[in-house]
Amino acid sequence: MEEKRLYKSNKNRMLDGVCGGLAEYFGLDPSLVRLGWVVFCLLGGSGIIAYVVAMIIIPRNPVY
Repeated sequence: MEEKRLYKSNKNRMLDGVCGGLAEYFGLDPSLVRLGWVVFCLLGGSGIIAYVVAMIIIPRNPVY
């Protein structure tokens, strides 16, 4: 059984691939994850900080 890992997406990316990577990991549509992230950003602005932290922490997918 292959271990499931979270990576930034190389094919579903707009800024850095964070939302695309989350969508691939959870099996969701990337547009829904992006929309949820925008709502998260509008509710206090902490989403912007979380996105920057995710950009730094989540590694790029080495396979694709």
